[in-house]
Amino acid sequence: MTTAAAAELGSLRTKLFYGFGSVAYGLKNAGFHSLLGLYYNQIIGMPAGLVGLAIFLALTIDAFADPVIGHISDNLRTRWGRRHPFMYAAAVPVGVSFFFLWYPPALSTDQMFFYLFAMAVVVRTFISMFEIPNSAMIAELTTDYDNRTHFLSFRYFFSVLGAGVLGFVALRYILVPDATHPVGQLNPHGYVTYGLIAGAAMTTAILISSLGTHRCIKHFRVIEPRDVTLMDTLREVGTSLSNPSFLVLLGAALCGTVSIGVSGFLALYFATYLWGLTAAQIALFSFCGLAAAVTGVLTATPLSRRFGKRRLGITLFIAFILTSSLPILLRLIGFFPENGSPWLLPLLLLDRLVSDTLGITVLIMFSSMLTDVVEDNEIKTKRRSEGLYFAASAFVNKAISGLGAFIGGMMLSAVDFPIGVDPSKVDMQTVHDLAYVYMPFIVIMFTAGMLLMSRYGISRESHLDNLRKLEESAVLADAPVSVEEELTDGLPERAAGE
Repeated sequence: MTTAAAAELGSLRTKLFYGFGSVAYGLKNAGFHSLLGLYYNQIIGMPAGLVGLAIFLALTIDAFADPVIGHISDNLRTRWGRRHPFMYAAAVPVGVSFFFLWYPPALSTDQMFFYLFAMAVVVRTFISMFEIPNSAMIAELTTDYDNRTHFLSFRYFFSVLGAGVLGFVALRYILVPDATHPVGQLNPHGYVTYGLIAGAAMTTAILISSLGTHRCIKHFRVIEPRDVTLMDTLREVGTSLSNPSFLVLLGAALCGTVSIGVSGFLALYFATYLWGLTAAQIALFSFCGLAAAVTGVLTATPLSRRFGKRRLGITLFIAFILTSSLPILLRLIGFFPENGSPWLLPLLLLDRLVSDTLGITVLIMFSSMLTDVVEDNEIKTKRRSEGLYFAASAFVNKAISGLGAFIGGMMLSAVDFPIGVDPSKVDMQTVHDLAYVYMPFIVIMFTAGMLLMSRYGISRESHLDNLRKLEESAVLADAPVSVEEELTDGLPERAAGE
C-alpha cells in the first residue's frame, strides 16, 4: 500500500464515516436493550419470561446467520469490494423492520410471542448485514496496534451518541405522561413514533457510512477466488473459530456483555420501581452515556498504549464490578438516599457516568483485541477471516439484548413481578427480591470475564511479530523463481522442498 493510500485510509474523515455507521447499531441496541422488554411486558401485556425467551430465541438464529454473513463477505468479489454490497442492501430493510417491531397488530399472547420472535430475527439479520462487513473493514483500514483502538473508539462513540440522543428525545418528548398514563415510560402512544424516528435514523446512518467509505474500496485487498466445497468452508470456519486467543476473548466478552444486557433490561424497572424516577429524570441518564463515549474516545488509545490491551481490560473489569451495582447494594443495606431526596438523582447520575465509561472502554478493548486475532489466525491458516471474527463480535454484542433479555425476564418471573400495575402500588419487597437475584449474578459474571481475559495471549510485541511474518511471506510469495532458487541453493533436496 502506498503512503498516500495509507494516509487516506487513516484520515479523520475515514474514521468519522467508518464510526458513524454504528449509530444504527446503537439505536438497535438501545431499543432491544431497555425499552423493548418494558414495552412488550408492561404495555402489550406479555409475561416477562416469554418476552425474554422470544428475544433469546432470535439470538440463537444469529448464532448461525452471523458467521455465514461474515464468511461470505470475506470471500466475496465484486466491483464494490467484499463489504459494501451487504452494507447497501441492509439500509432500507433495517429501518422498515425496526418500525414494525414497535407497531404490532392486535394478537393473542401466543401469537404476539411469535410476532416478537419473527421481527427480532428480521431486525437482527439485516443489522448484521451492515454491522459485520462494516466492522470487518477495520482490519484493512489499519494494521497499527494502537490506531485500531482509535478507529474503534469512534465506533463506540457514535453508537452511544445515537442511542443517547434518541433515548433522551424519546423519554423527554415522546414517551410523556398524559391524563390516563401518569408514568411516561408506560404510555403506549409514543412507541410507534419512537419506532418510526429510530428506523429512519438507522437507515440514514447506514447510507451515510456506506457512501462515505466507498472511496476506500480501491485500496482494499482483492481476495483471489477459490474453488471450495461446503465441507471445506465448514472446516475453515471451525479452524478460525478455534483460535485460542479468540476463544478466551469471546468467553470474556460474553460474560461481560450478558451482564450489561441484564443490567440494561432491568434498568428501567429499577429506575421506575426502585428509585421512583419519572421519564424526564430517566432521560438525563442519556447524557451520562454521551459523556462516557467522549471520555472513551479520548482515553482508550492512550491507556491502551500505556498499559496494553489485556492489562487494561482486566483492570476495567475489576472496576466495573465495584461500580455497576453499588447504588442498589447501598440501598439494600440502608446507606443510600431515600426516594425524593435531592441527593438521589445526582448520585445515580454519577454512578452511571463512571460505570458507562468503564463499560464503553472495555468494549473498545475487546473489539481492538479481536482485530489483532485476524493476523494471528492468518499466520496459522493462511486465510483472512476478519468478517468471520466480527460476526462473532456482532453475536457478542447481540448477547447484550438476547441473553440479557432472557435472563432478565427469568429474574422478573422468579420474583413474580406484576404486570401493568401502578408503580406506587408495587410491593417494595418484590423489587428488593429482584435486586437480591440480580446482584450475585452480575458479580459472578464480571469476575468470570476478568479471569478469561487474563488468558488472552496477543501482546503488542507478538502482534508486531505477526505483521513481520506476514510481510515476509508476502515478499517471498511475490519473489521470482530465480530468487527462490537462490534462497534454496546449496540445501539438500529434501530440505529445499520443505
